[in-house]
Amino acid sequence: MKRRRKYAGNHRGVQLVTLCISTAMVLVLLGLVVFSVQTSRNLSQWVKENLTVTVMLSDDATQADAKVLCKALRQRPYSKSVEFITREQALKEQTAAMGSDPSEFLGVNPFPATLELQMWSDYANRDSLKWIATELRKNAKVTDVAYQVDLVDSVNRNLGKVNILLLVLALLLTFVSFSLINNTVRLSVYSRRFTIHTMKLVGASWNFIRRPFMRQGLMVGLVAALIANIVLGACAYALYCYEPNVMTIITWRELLITALAVFLFGIIITEACSYISVNKFLRMSAGELYKI
Repeated sequence: MKRRRKYAGNHRGVQLVTLCISTAMVLVLLGLVVFSVQTSRNLSQWVKENLTVTVMLSDDATQADAKVLCKALRQRPYSKSVEFITREQALKEQTAAMGSDPSEFLGVNPFPATLELQMWSDYANRDSLKWIATELRKNAKVTDVAYQVDLVDSVNRNLGKVNILLLVLALLLTFVSFSLINNTVRLSVYSRRFTIHTMKLVGASWNFIRRPFMRQGLMVGLVAALIANIVLGACAYALYCYEPNVMTIITWRELLITALAVFLFGIIITEACSYISVNKFLRMSAGELYKI
């Protein structure tokens, strides 16, 4: 009898460990989806805010004119940063890029002075860029405004597709994870189905019978979420070690939201599975318990 109890205890311990590991693996996948959705928004914002709008100035524009225009642009709500590039600086940069000085065979500096404008992400779209360019061209010292419209549209379109794909993936993973964890929890409760029936016979209420299983589900959810967060944290640290600049896209806010989401998913899924599984056996009669 003592040996049988010891075997049952060891068997239940193995079931709990298996349940924690399988739940943690599912939570890692769900955490990756949450993390990807969070960082995709930051990536979109980073790409948009690094889009450069080049404002070309006329040949008669002086540095004083350029400084006045820079000051006016910095006061506009769409302006994140403005940098003035002189004709000499533009020639130097292009000479370094091409490996030859175009002014030597042209006889003049072919590059105009420019202002490089970077905007906030909310304004980096086709409609906003159109009216901003129209506004800038009204200045007598501005000859042209250049920006990559196709790049903005491509970024917006591709990130929209990625977000839809991640949302579908999150729904599928939630369904699959619920099914997997529910089956694992049901096996754990199945091994104690006769104990549940005995407690019913002695008059224990359903809430009283459910309580230890719900408590066990809560513990499993917390432990699995902790393991999943450790794995995700290790992956994030490895990514940072490989590419430190990734922290411009990944912030502590995204890491915290992902960690909290993993804990929330872990608790909700294991508690719901425990509740459903215990209720199934509570509704069964003694004859039905022998048939399953």
